[in-house]
This record gives sequence, structure tokens and C-alpha cells, in this order.
Amino acid sequence: MAQCVQFVEEFVQDSFVPMVAVLCSEEAERATRKNNLNFTELLRPFCRLTSEGHIRDPNNQLQVVKNLRICVNNVMTNPNTASAALSPAQRRLLNEVVLSCQPQEGAVTNVITAGDYNLNFNATTPWFKAYRENFLQTMPASDHEFLNHYLACLLVVSSTEAVPVEQFLKLSQEQHRIQHSGEYTNPKWFIPNTLKYYVLLHDMSEGDEQRADVLYEDMKQRYGAQGCYLLKINSRASSTAEDEQIPDPWSQYLHRNNLQNQVILPAVFDNQHFRPKQYFAGHNANGVSNSLESHPLQLDEGSGMGALHTLSAANTDVKKGARDPESTAGGAGSHGVCLTLNDHDHIRQFIQEFTFRGLLPHIEKNIRQLNDQLVSRKGLSRSLFTATKKWFGGGKGPEKSVHEPKSTCGLLYPPEAPELQIRKMADLCFLVQHYELAYSCYHTAKKDFLSDQAMLYAAGALEMAAVSAFLHAGAARSYPAHYMDTAIQTYRDVCKNMVLAERCTLLSAEILKSQGKYSEAATLLIKMTSEDSDLRSALLLEQAAHCFINMRNPMVRKFAFHMILAGHRFSKAGQRRHALRCYCQAMQVYKERGWALAEDHINFTIGRQSFTLRQPENAVLAFKQILTNDSRQMATQQAAFLREYLYVYKVTKVFNHVSSLPMLPLPCIHSSATRVYFGHERRLAEGEKQAATHVSLDQDYDQDLAAMWCHLEEQLVASANRGTVPVNFQQTQCCLNSQTDNLRHPLAVVEEPMIVELTFRNPLKVSLALSNLSLLWRFTPDAASPSKEKMPEEFMGETITNEETLALGVGQQTANLMVVRGKQDLMIQGPRLNQTKEDKMLVRHGPDRRLDPIITPNMPLMEVFFLHFPTALLCGEIRKAYVEFCNVSSVALSGLRVASTHPDFFTFGSQATTPVTPLSPTSAKNCSAYKTLATVNQPGSVAFEVLVSAEDFSQLSTVVEIPIEGNVLEPGESTQLPLWLRGPDQEGVHEINFLFYYESVEKGTKISHRVLRHTVFICASRSLSVQASASRSSVPPHHCQDDKGCSGTLVVIDVENINTSESGVREFHIVQVSSSSQHWQLHKCINPARDKDCKLTSRERAKLCFRAKRCKPHQGSSYRKKHNHHLKSQDPSEDKASDLNNIVKKCNELDLNIIVIWKAFVVEDNKQLILEGQLHVALQTIGKEDFSLVFLLPKCLCGHVLLFQEAQEMVLLKFKSEQPPPVVVPSAELSQLIKTNLHYPETYTHPFVQNSLCLVPVTLTLSNCSPAHVDIIVDLRHKSTSPESLEVHNSFNWVGQTQYKLQLRPEEVLCLTLQACFIQAGVYNLNTPRVFAKPAEQGTMCETSQQTSSPALIIINNA
Repeated sequence: MAQCVQFVEEFVQDSFVPMVAVLCSEEAERATRKNNLNFTELLRPFCRLTSEGHIRDPNNQLQVVKNLRICVNNVMTNPNTASAALSPAQRRLLNEVVLSCQPQEGAVTNVITAGDYNLNFNATTPWFKAYRENFLQTMPASDHEFLNHYLACLLVVSSTEAVPVEQFLKLSQEQHRIQHSGEYTNPKWFIPNTLKYYVLLHDMSEGDEQRADVLYEDMKQRYGAQGCYLLKINSRASSTAEDEQIPDPWSQYLHRNNLQNQVILPAVFDNQHFRPKQYFAGHNANGVSNSLESHPLQLDEGSGMGALHTLSAANTDVKKGARDPESTAGGAGSHGVCLTLNDHDHIRQFIQEFTFRGLLPHIEKNIRQLNDQLVSRKGLSRSLFTATKKWFGGGKGPEKSVHEPKSTCGLLYPPEAPELQIRKMADLCFLVQHYELAYSCYHTAKKDFLSDQAMLYAAGALEMAAVSAFLHAGAARSYPAHYMDTAIQTYRDVCKNMVLAERCTLLSAEILKSQGKYSEAATLLIKMTSEDSDLRSALLLEQAAHCFINMRNPMVRKFAFHMILAGHRFSKAGQRRHALRCYCQAMQVYKERGWALAEDHINFTIGRQSFTLRQPENAVLAFKQILTNDSRQMATQQAAFLREYLYVYKVTKVFNHVSSLPMLPLPCIHSSATRVYFGHERRLAEGEKQAATHVSLDQDYDQDLAAMWCHLEEQLVASANRGTVPVNFQQTQCCLNSQTDNLRHPLAVVEEPMIVELTFRNPLKVSLALSNLSLLWRFTPDAASPSKEKMPEEFMGETITNEETLALGVGQQTANLMVVRGKQDLMIQGPRLNQTKEDKMLVRHGPDRRLDPIITPNMPLMEVFFLHFPTALLCGEIRKAYVEFCNVSSVALSGLRVASTHPDFFTFGSQATTPVTPLSPTSAKNCSAYKTLATVNQPGSVAFEVLVSAEDFSQLSTVVEIPIEGNVLEPGESTQLPLWLRGPDQEGVHEINFLFYYESVEKGTKISHRVLRHTVFICASRSLSVQASASRSSVPPHHCQDDKGCSGTLVVIDVENINTSESGVREFHIVQVSSSSQHWQLHKCINPARDKDCKLTSRERAKLCFRAKRCKPHQGSSYRKKHNHHLKSQDPSEDKASDLNNIVKKCNELDLNIIVIWKAFVVEDNKQLILEGQLHVALQTIGKEDFSLVFLLPKCLCGHVLLFQEAQEMVLLKFKSEQPPPVVVPSAELSQLIKTNLHYPETYTHPFVQNSLCLVPVTLTLSNCSPAHVDIIVDLRHKSTSPESLEVHNSFNWVGQTQYKLQLRPEEVLCLTLQACFIQAGVYNLNTPRVFAKPAEQGTMCETSQQTSSPALIIINNA
């Protein structure tokens, strides 16, 4: 609960104080009105005593009275009689009291942290305190209690009267008539013998002071020294009042008094009419909702704007006279202008004299009389005071419940009833702070009232007994809260008196919260809420909310919920400022917590209340929150919200006379998704021309692709800068988004457009019509201050986007369309920093400068077009296309280069080197990919040899310089080059990327270069599958007819047509087989069907066999110096120290590249076309098969070609390719160190009848294939156990020497003559010798068998 400035004890004491009436003569009133005050107002600031008083109880014990306050009022005979409810005038008074007390700006606030909630609310609630004080002071007097009955009456007469004594007599008679005539029910008097205190008022500025002293002496003789007083005031003239500043202690009391004096107030303050009729739709005249099932935010029927229109027209200002104290009875000007500080002391001394010498003795005397009367009437043997020890010291407690009475009306006691005398004595004791005796009397009276079923009296006795027990500091028992609960229940349910029940609740709640019992206090306050008073319910609900938040474990959500209820009741009571405050405090709990509907309700109410209170900015902000949050409302409700917002928005703009564009909440802009594109949009295809794809807003950002483009650009930049990438290199980014690097300012070129893509999101279920969207920007020239915001049409070419303006409309029909114009800032939050320790501990974000480009001077701009660029190719197919380069800028460009992810896919040509040659009359549109040269026919299909330079044949770099004339492309010029394409070796769809690079001829610009991207997709279909393998020739060198002394290698090429005929391919022709190798050449075709044309239809296969031989030294000598890294030393002495792996590697290395050129005959649209292509197979190792799957870079120095059917040589196209993979070293077997060969007759006839033993000579040839000395062991005792050998006869033996130990020099050939002995005819396998070999330097290595697995069959016939 909100903190109270007063202590609880002081508050309870001030709630029940002695009442003193005042009757003044006209002259006395005239004297006091010089100070703009009446007599009671003059005394009010001094009614609290600063010194202690004393009385003696019936047992003659001295009791101290501390901090006593008295209440002085004029005698009013016209108030209404006591009732169970407040009168309309009292309700209006309390309404105005609360309305006039608002939170002060900069007031002290409480900050409470409960869990993850941080709440900030008012530390005090002065409006509740003011309501409580005024409520207690304006309570009508009741007959069942005497606390607010008058104990004394001050008779005030001026000293300027002719005969003051007569005036005293008249006033005394008037008081007696009012009290005892029976004509007036009010005011009520405590006892019949009311104390009359005579006051002679002397005006120092007018009257004779001496005469006043004489009159006072006469009064003391007549009324006694303790019954009269001379009060001197107005010690200075009003004309000198401005010369001296005197404190004004009356202002805080007079404002409250002025409110009480309002008799006629406007009807707007009535509880039923204080709010506009349309304020809360769905409520009847009693304030009760008549549509419980309706939406809590449902608007009035008809136009949704009706309610808000009514609000804007409603007059919420209270009548000035009701708030301004200077316009009421107090008069205008300052108060106490004729009083000095001495006069203040005189008044204070008068109150003290009256209380100590008149009022307290009068009360003491009446307590003794009442005690004596009660003792004598009831025949008690002892006074009530002596019995209090029993009740306070312990014993049986009072009843905790009230039996149901027989009648709700109860009894009415006569004034002289003993029960009322006990209550009267209890009230007197309570007023003079004798709480022990008061509790005893209340307790006794409570029992009597309950026994008589006088429930109203019993409830009053219970209430005051509980208060007395709380205020009695030395009491042994605690505060009896059940007394208060019983009293409240009786007042509310039995007696139907909500005024007394409310007073009891206010007292009990303050007592409970002082004891830390906030939960019980909140429950008590909530129970007192009802529909009969919205203001009371609102205040009590607010206090209950404060109880929840001040508990040991704060109940935050209960606090917020009850603040919402309090705000709703405040709104019904017409207290819009308090309602707005309650909703704002509750919003702290519900905001961004997932309570979507509750948040909408609170924001909607805050918006309406703020608009009604002429706070349009706050109203716009509240409605904005409803629209920007992810609302769960229905579409109709959202449309109503939007209409309310648009209306408030327009009214606010007119009201504030705003010329600049205000901020709009809708539609929501996803700022981080903003994309910025620099440059012109690419032109689409023009006829047969296909423009480069480059970068567009239609493309999604891919991190892997971005890295690939960056890598290509780095290669291009390095190529242009002599192989090194500059330190200040920045990747070219044409399209910026949330995933790109935006820490640096992007560079834009003057007179080139920038495109900004925004992502809008409509969080509502209502359509929004956007129109007239434009971009605002600011441009800052070098060494200049920022310019104003400009529209793009004002200065084209400087459109630096940082804001967005839009017109927002909503409505079903054109007539209902509401259009507002505003703007939205594009504020993009950068990435979170995570570098330093501070960055990791805190949440810091780096800059995002994608919307802050730097404008640079003119740069060249190139466009690239492709002509006849295919989308589908056969694997290995060669196709010609054209590429056109256009300079569309005003600056010349140079340094044109291109890099690609597939450098083997293309190569550039020129008109000089690539003449157009039609292949056939039916394919005149095509041109051959090859240059045809005439050659001399050589018999036996011997290869034709052509020497090709390495520089012309291969390009190791993936960056290609584009050959344009003069290496410069002037502004407006264009050039066209042929582009040869080769289909990929693997079928499927291939993505091929090109990155074109160019520079400006002017150096020193901020942008060093520009790039252009292009991506194509090629669908590769199957063509031919080429499988090749190489093996060592078994023919001894001396048997070679072509080149004696040469060691040959057999190359077997297996070609298969794997085309599925879906592309219309009828057949493939193998036109040419070529080798491109540094060490080998195709020497001769040994294919048996050499004279037949090699044609392959679908799924056909062909096997081609060639003899390959090493190149002669003179063939590579001219290139050896230039390309030493391609050649290896052949000196055996240099390899003696090599290990076994090097020996094996050198022995098995082949490095032979096979190129197969083919033609395909295709039928398309009843026309025959001829397609050309070439496939590549790289043979790296002898005995290992390779396929035409990957195109390897040739390292050739000479090209060797074998022709079929045509005696012409095809010059190969020069395609770049990837580097070949390293040669794989075979496993640690030495089977290839020595090559063995058996020479014997295929058939041998022997007469076994004449000679049973048949001896056949066999020659075993051993060839050292390695460049080192090799030790050899030949063992003839081995019997083969292989399955192939078992199928033939093997019952033969070698005769003669059966084991040989030899050593062969590098590349030496040795022949051994052996003899095989057969005993019968048959087929025999002679491949049984076991050959072991090891390098001569490897002594520790075991010898390895060199036996081959192929059988050597001989047929022995019987003659």
C-alpha cells in the first residue's frame, strides 16, 4: 500500500477529535473578514496543541493527553439528517477533492524489482489521503455514537459592540435554542450541559484596547476566568500587508473548506453524468455493463469513430470556481493580511487556554459524573475502571461472531438509557486518549447491545473497541481484527450502512498494513468495492494493489490487475487522469510479456483517456503500440483500432500545426532485411543476344557463392597486380543485405542509380492501401554540412536513401477511406560485436552503413552479351558461340580479363585463327572446331607427328586476358569475339560462373576496378565412354621390325556409345586418336580391323589397339632447356642411392594422354547435323585402366595422331583444364622390375613311339625395366597350381640347369636357353619358372616373385 506521511496512530487519533461549535456576532465576523477568513477558518491552522494536557480518571489517576487536535466548525442547522449513504453534495465534494489532487511532476517514486519486473510507481497517494480526510470530516452525525457530537460552543463577540454582554447573552440563548428546542436534528450535541466559552474579539486596528481590557475583566467576573478569553487580532493595517511577508498557514485548509462550501455544482460532477455517455459503450445509467459477452474493447454501434469524436468534443475541464479557492467564500487575495506573527501566537495561545482550562476539565467532569451514574444505577460495587484489568489482563475473549438479529432495524435507545451512557463515557475517554478505560466501556456496551440485538450500536462498539485496543500502547492483547471484520459485516450486510462500513474499512486497513498484514488489508479493501460508488471502489482497489506490491514477496500481477480494475472504476467516476495513471502503471507489468489482449486493452484505454485529456502525443503513441504489436484481435476490432488511430493522428497533426512528416507505425519495416543495389538493372535478352546475369534483387544471397565470387575476384586482382593482392583490397558488392559486410561505406558511382528494396509487414488482419511511396535522402558534399531532406525528383543521381515516406489508407469504400501521410526512418542495427571482453560482457552493435554510400567520380560500365550460347551439349562436344563487350559509360575501360570456376569449359578465338569452315552442306550454319591439314599417306597406319609448343597448347592460369584490339574499349564502343565451348565430361546440369574484370584508364580513383558476373547452366548428355589401358609389349626388342632396340608399350582403347538417342544422335564416328605427351608417341595402329570405318551406333563398342614408343631424344631436346621441370635425368649413377619406391615409381610411370576426336550425326527437324567433340584419357600408370571422366591438362611437347579413313591431321583445340592428379605409387610389389618372355614354337611334333622323351628348346628373355642393377634368381623347379594351369597337362620337366643367379644392368636384356622334357602328347603350360628379383643395393629386402599369371601354351603332337 502506498506510504502514508502520517503515523497510523496519529491518523486514527485525528479521525476522532473533540468537536467544538462556533457562534459569532456580525461585528466579530466583520473583523475576521479583513483577513479574507471567517472565525473558524482563522482558528483552523492552530487547532493542534503543541504541549501536553492532563486529566484525572475516576480513580484519580493522572492521564497525559498528547498531540491533541480539536475541530472547530460553525453551527450549521441545515445539513441533512444522518443516512446510510452520502448525499449527492457530499459525493460531488469527494469527487472534486480527488480530482483536484493529482500527482506532482517530479514527485518521489518507488522503484521495486520483483523477479524480472522493474516497477516505478508513486511513493504516496495524496488523493487517497485527501479523500479519506474529507470523508471522515463530512460524515453525518449519528445517534448510535457521540464521537462527532459537539462538546463545547465558542461564543464570539467583538469588542466594538456597544454592549458585548448582551451579545453574549443572545448567542448563548441561540445555542440553547438550537440544542434543546427540538426544531433541529443537526447539529448534535454530546451532553445537555454543553460547555460555553466566551471569546471577546478585539480588532487592534479599530477598537480601543483599554476598553477591551475593561470588558474582559468584567467577563472574568461574570463567567469566571476559565470560561472566557480576550483575543486580540489585526495588529497591522491592510495597506502595509505587502511590505512584510507573513506565512500563510491557511491555504492548505481553505482549499478543502472551499470545496465543502460548494452547494451548487454543475451537473457534470454527478456520479451518473460525470462521464460522457459515449465514453464506455455498453454501460447503462447505473454504470453496470449491459453486455457482459461483448468484447472489452468493443466500440459503440454505428461508426467506430463516434466514441472518440464525442470524447474530443466533451468538456473535461472542471468549473474554475470549484477548483480556485480565490473565487469562493474565502475571497480574493492573500489570507491573514492584517495579522502579524504575534497575532498568530495569540490565536495559538487562545486555543491552548481554551483546551487546557475549559475543554479538558469539562470532559474530565463529565467522565466522573457518568461513572458515578453508572455505578449507582447498576449497583456496581466498584467502578468500571477497576474492572479493566480483568479484560486487558486476560480472561475469556469476546465473541468472534455475531448472531443473526431478529430485525435488521435493531433498537433505538432513549438518550438516558444506561447503554448509551456507557457508550458516551467510552467516547469521552477515547477523545482524551484514555484508551484503557475506553476499551472497557466499549467492551461492556458491546455485550449489552448484542444482548438487545441492537446491531448498529453493537457494530459501533466493536469498531471503537478494536481501535482502542490498537491505540493502547500497554495492552497485553493484540489488535482484535475480528472485531473490525464483524463490525464491517454488520454495517454492510445487516444495517445497510455503507458509510460506516467504509469508515471501518479505512481504519482497519491502515492498522493492518502498519502491522505488515498486507494480504488481509487487501482482502478487506476489495470486499468494500461495490457498484454504488465508483470513486470509492476505485480508490480502495488502488490501495489493494499497493498492498500486493508491498508484500514481502511482491505479487506483481495482482498489483497490475487491481490497478486495471481501479483505472476502470476511476474512468466510470469521471476521474480520467487517475484512470490514465492507473493504466500506465499497470502497463509496466503487462508490456512485452505475452499478454497480447490485455496489452491491447490497456493501450486502447490509455489512448482514449490521453486524447480526452488533450494529450494527443500520448494517445498516438498508445494507439501505435496496438497496431505494431502482433495483435490477436479479430479483423473488425483491428479495423476499429486503426480508424481510431488514424483519426487521432490527423487531429494531432492539426492540433499541433506540424509541418514536417510525422512517424507512422504501419506498415512494419523489417529493417535488417533491407537490400541496396548499386548500378543499373541489367538489360534483358535482345533477340538472339543473351545479357550477362550479373547481380539482381531477384537473386537470393548465398554465403558459399559469395565466397566463390570473392575467390575469383582475388585471382583477377592478383593477375592485374603482378600476382599479389593489394592490402586494401575490398570485394565488389553490388547488392548489400544483412549477410554482407556492411562495416564500411559502400562506393557508388555518380549518375548511376541505387535501388533500395524494403520488406514491409502488415501485422494486422486489415488491408492497408499504400500510395505515393518515395524515398528521402540527405547528401553531404565534401567539406560541407549535411543538407536538408530531399525527394528523389529534386536531385536525381544523389539518392542516398535513409528514410521512407508513405501514405497509409484504410477503409472498405472510397467514401470511408482515411488517408494520412507520414514517414518511417530506416534505422538498421549492425551486427553484435564480440571481439573484446567489454563487447562480450555488454550488448554492443557495430555500424551498418549499407545506406550511407560514398559517391565516387565516373567509372567505366561494361555490358556483356552472348550469342548462340547453348544450353545443352553432349559430353565433350565442341560448340562455337560469340561474346560481345559493350562500354556503355563515358569513360574508357582497359585490362579486360575473365576468371571462371570451369576454365576447361571455354577458350577465346579470333577471326584470324578460327576461320569458318562448314562441315557439310546440311550443316552450313555450323563450323568445324578443327583445322584440317593435308598429310602424306603412310602405309600401315603409321602415326603422323606434329611438334606443338607448350605455350600454345596449355595455359596453367585460371585467369584469361581477353584479346581485344588495343586492350582498350572506348566509350560507346563494342567488340565481338568467338567463344569455343566444350561440353563437360560428366552428364548432368553444370553451373558455370564467369567473372569479367575491367579497369578505368584513369588511375587513382576510389574504385580500382569493376567486375561483372555471369552464370550459365549447361545440361550435358552422354556421348562416348572411353576406357584406356597400357601394358608392356611382350615382343623382344630384337624382333621389332620398325625400330630395333626400342621397347614398346601397347595401348588398348575401348570406346562405347552410351548415348541414349534422346537427342537424335544416330551414330558416332571415331575420326582421330591422338596422344599429347612429353615422353610417348603413338607409333602404329595394330588393330586387326584397321581398314574398316569405326562407326558406333547406340550401345555399340569398339576396341582399338596401338603401339606406343618413347620419344627420341632429339624430339624433346629443343624444349628441355625451357621446360626442365617436365624432364627427368636418365643417368643410372644418379639413381643408385634411390630407394625402392622411387625405383618402382619410375618403372611404372607412363604419363600418356589420349585424345579421341569424334563426329556425331544428328537428325533434328528432318535435317542432318554434324556435331564434333573430343574426349580425353590420361594414362598415368602401366597396367591401370583410366576413363574419360576428367579432362587432364596435357603436358605435351609433341602431338602424335593416328588417322582412320582420312589421311588428314586435325589440329587439336587448346582447352585449359585442371592439373592432373599426382601419380599414385603402386603397392610395394616388385613385379614390374623384370619383364619376362618365353619364346617357343606353338606346336611341336615328336615321334613318341621311337623316342619316349621329347626335348623342346625354350628361350627365356629377361629385361631389366628399371634404371638400377637388379639381382635375379630363376627357379625351374616350381609346379604351377593355378586353376588355368590345372586345366592343361603339366606333367613335364625342365632339364638341364634348374636354377640361375644373375645380375642385370639397367635396361639390359638377357636370353636364357632352356629345355622342356615331355613324355606324351598334349597341351602344356610352360609358364612355370619362378623369377625373383631385387635391387642390388637392397640387401635386407626379400626377393619377390616376378612370375606372370598369363599361361604359355604349347601343343605337343605325336608323329
